[in-house]
Order: sequence, then structure tokens, then C-alpha cells
Amino acid sequence: MRPLASRMSVMSGEGALSVFARAKELEKQGRSIIHLELGEPDFHPAASVNEALNRAVREGKDRYCPVIGVPALQQALAEYLRKTRNLNVSPDNVVIAPGCKIALFMAMMALLDPGDEVLYPDPGFPVYASIARGLGAVPVAFELSEHNHFQPDPDEIVAKITPRTKILITNSPGNPTGTVYTDEVQRRLAGLAVDHDLLVLSDEIYARIIYGGKYISMMSYPGMEERTLIVDGFSKSFAMTGWRLGYAIAPPRIVPALAMLAVNTYTCVTEFTQYAAIEALKDREGATARMVAEFSRRREQFVHDLNRVPGFRTLPPEGAFYTWVKIDDTGWSAEDLCHVMLEEGGVAAIPGTAFGPHGKGFIRFSFASSTARLQEAVQRILQVSSQWQRMPASR
Repeated sequence: MRPLASRMSVMSGEGALSVFARAKELEKQGRSIIHLELGEPDFHPAASVNEALNRAVREGKDRYCPVIGVPALQQALAEYLRKTRNLNVSPDNVVIAPGCKIALFMAMMALLDPGDEVLYPDPGFPVYASIARGLGAVPVAFELSEHNHFQPDPDEIVAKITPRTKILITNSPGNPTGTVYTDEVQRRLAGLAVDHDLLVLSDEIYARIIYGGKYISMMSYPGMEERTLIVDGFSKSFAMTGWRLGYAIAPPRIVPALAMLAVNTYTCVTEFTQYAAIEALKDREGATARMVAEFSRRREQFVHDLNRVPGFRTLPPEGAFYTWVKIDDTGWSAEDLCHVMLEEGGVAAIPGTAFGPHGKGFIRFSFASSTARLQEAVQRILQVSSQWQRMPASR
């Protein structure tokens, strides 16, 4: 048998999905599992969005459609970004994709040659480095450290730039830390991108989920309009994870390359879902604001409750819906803690190293679950915490 392509041996999966798979196995055995491992809102799309979907199907919007998206959705997204992020985006620069992850993959495929270097945050979304390796590029991590409040350090990033560096990936609010990059940090990142002729791949999937202040896109800064490619989608802000709807906002010179990749892969995104997405962007019912307000309430309570667990320490995240919990004081590894919490406590969470080596000593919990479930999860964790209190240094 001929072997698989060598690129498959350097790509990696998502830790959240492997934990989810094990949690589902336990559920099949009759176990009660509280899922705090996935980044999936426990909300559903607004009723008007579902109605728009049904209407589009009834009207026969189930055909092939333009490769980079139906014009009405491109226009709606341009208006949405002007209203929510103060961006002057042409509809022609909007590329609709079947999920934010596909938009990310296409962007990197369009831009990277083998040997090119990609700067990315660690801890961060594990797919960044995996895609880069699969394309023959070299992922170069920059650390998000606790002492720097998990903000990127522009001085560290500058020191890692070489003649082969092509892309700088930013993610604000960030997964897994929930950090929102400060204006000062983003200005410096924009400046170094201009100075070193880098393209910034700005992952803005959590842009609407922030708990104070106003969101500022990397594309907003001087000189960045022509060198920023935004990836975003409908999964988080509109609770449409299973719909697989994402998009890229790309400089004009890059759009044809993304269109070529779309032609050679998925042809077009399902037409009727795109018309439903237009309704989601209108947000007539204020569904996004209500969801974020509920996340904010949960955030305060969940952080307070987690800090009651022996050896756990965390602060309220500035955005997204994750708590990034430091567990060094337990004396156990995050992997062992997550194993015990799942297998014995029925609580699924993700060890920090699933997001990169600099995630060591942390665990990510999602609070995209009901308040009652979050409170029950903490009670279960408290019950199994006796294990690391008895044996704090043995693991």
C-alpha cells in the first residue's frame, strides 16, 4: 500500500474534539457529562433566522450560486462591519466560506509557500500551526504569558521576524485566554507589519463577544487595510455553529486567489443558508446582545465559583466565553486533572497544552452552558478535588 502524503504526519487535531469524543463515549455508557470543552454557545439562532432559512428553501434558493457568495450577503456583511467595527469594506472584498476554519485554511493556502514562516500566538487556536505545517510552512510561536496579561509582546515578535516571515496571526478576543488586545499593542503590531511587509491574518470570530469597551479591528489602523485579511463567521456571535458559515475580508489582490481555491474545493456555499445569514446580520430581535449579556452574568459567577476550587486561580476574561484557569498550585498536571474531572467527575474540560506548549499549567473551561450546569460542574470538581489535595506532589 502506498503511504499517505507526508503532510498528514505533521498536521494535528483539536484537543477539544478529542475530549468531546471521549465524553460522548462515556455518555453512551450512561454517564452524566457536563460539556465545558467545546466553544459552542448553548443558544440557537433567532426565530427570524430559521424563518428566513425556510423561506429561502420554499423560494427555490437551493441552486449553485456565485463562488464567493451571493451579492446580497456580501453587501449585508459590508454594512454590518461598517456598523459594528467602523470598517470601510467593499462588498467585492467579502468571500463567503463554509465555516471560518475553511476561510482560514484558504487564506493560508493562498499566501504561503513551503518554507515561509507564520507567527502565531501560543497558547492559541491549534489549527493555526497545524495548517501552516500541512502547507510546508514554518509556524513560529510568540508567547502569551500571564505576567503580560496574555497580551502579545511586540518586542518578542519583532525579534522573531526573519526574511522568510510572511504572516502574523492575531486573535482578539483570544481563544483560549479570552484576552482582548489593547489599542497600544495593536498599534505596535500594525506598525511592525508595515515596517516588515507582513500580512496580518486577523481571526475576529469572537469580536462581538466582549465585556466592556469597544472592539477595534486590526484593519482599522493606518496602512493595514491593504495588508489585513479578516476571518470571521456566524458560529459564535449568532449561535450558528452547525450551519458552517464563515467569511474572509481580503484585500482586492487576494480575492481572486480565494475564489480560485473555492472553485477547486467546495464550488459555493449553500445558497439558502446565505439568505438566512442576511437575516442574522439584521439581528432584529437583539439576540446577540442578549446572549452576550447572559455570558457576562455567567462569567462573573463561574469565575467566582472556580476560584473556590483548591489550587485553581483565574480572572474574568475580557472576551469570548472561556475561563483560563491556572492550576499549578494543585501540584498536578492539567492533563491529569482533566482526566480525573472527566472520568470520575463527569466534567469535560481542555488541558492548556492542547493550545500549545505555553499553555502548560492551565485548563480551559467554556462557560457557554447554563448557570445551573456551571454550578453543578463546580460542585463535581470540588468533590473530586480531594484527590489532588491528598496527593499534591505525586503526579
